[in-house]
Amino acid sequence: MGNTRSIQLLVGSVCLLLAETCTPLVAVAAEQLTDLTGKAAAFVTLRSRDNFSSEYRYDVTVRNNSADPFIADSLILVLDRITNIAGDDHTNLTNESLLSRMEVLGQDGYTEDGKPFFRIPPGATPDLPPHSESLPATVRLRNLDYVVVFTPSFRVMGQKREPPKPKSSAAAAAAAVAPQKATTDKLIQLLIKKGLITPEEGHAVSQP
Repeated sequence: MGNTRSIQLLVGSVCLLLAETCTPLVAVAAEQLTDLTGKAAAFVTLRSRDNFSSEYRYDVTVRNNSADPFIADSLILVLDRITNIAGDDHTNLTNESLLSRMEVLGQDGYTEDGKPFFRIPPGATPDLPPHSESLPATVRLRNLDYVVVFTPSFRVMGQKREPPKPKSSAAAAAAAVAPQKATTDKLIQLLIKKGLITPEEGHAVSQP
């Protein structure tokens, strides 16, 4: 009965560990991210334009201009404003935001101040290294004012990868000893199995 209970506990622990390992990481909420202005730049490329529907498709990438890596899964592009050919982001007559005159398609969410954002797709590594560029995010905008020429501007938000904390000398020493002790324990178990030493002798040898 005791062995059965132990096996059940072991199986349950393994299942729990597998569930935690296989559970996808939850994306960080936009409100928990840091404005990376000055450390990252958004590069906007117009890919297509549909004159009939006045829809524009852009590829937008993020370049890490800092000396620190960014957590790739945390990077988002916030559509901050729309400017016209004169560089204004509001209409002259009504002082209405030009961003409000756009229909944004396929956004991943909104910031606290109501601006749409797009997530940067994941790359081959978990970080965006210094002085490198991300994969492009696709941004689609439908211009409600068909004849107005406009330019979208983006703000980059995300998280910097913090460097690992240095281990204390005691922790480093323990980490160095652990593999040696594991090897010694395996050797003792082998000697006991072959009958070369008794379990009591093995226990005495394994003590520090």
